[in-house]
Amino acid sequence: MQEKLSRVVTVVDADDVRRIALSLPETVEKEAWSMPTFRVAGKMFITVPDDQTSFAVRCPKHDRAELIAAEPEKFWVPPHEVSSAWVRVRLGALEDMAELYDILVDSWKQAAPDRLVEAFGVLGPVDPGEGNW
Repeated sequence: MQEKLSRVVTVVDADDVRRIALSLPETVEKEAWSMPTFRVAGKMFITVPDDQTSFAVRCPKHDRAELIAAEPEKFWVPPHEVSSAWVRVRLGALEDMAELYDILVDSWKQAAPDRLVEAFGVLGPVDPGEGNW
């Protein structure tokens, strides 16, 4: 008898983006352009377009080019956002919740004031595997 190994597949969705984003210090959700956006200290760091199959995060242009070249199935930029410092991430291409968490925290750190980033480092990150959001 041949045993089959089952693999638990974690499906990451827009609700996970919202849950993790709102778990980050001083994050608020605000609708803009008919979509949810997430902000810290008034600065936007995540948007979730209507189709909810991807999200956009802050990303320096030099890093963005490397991300897209390395993983074009995961990262992309629509033509109207080429001049911005943002990158889109396909939810279906993410490996797991930990990867989603890391991407969202990185974007949050780019928008958050230094005092929050420093406090976040002291508090330590939430373990995405524990579902603390």
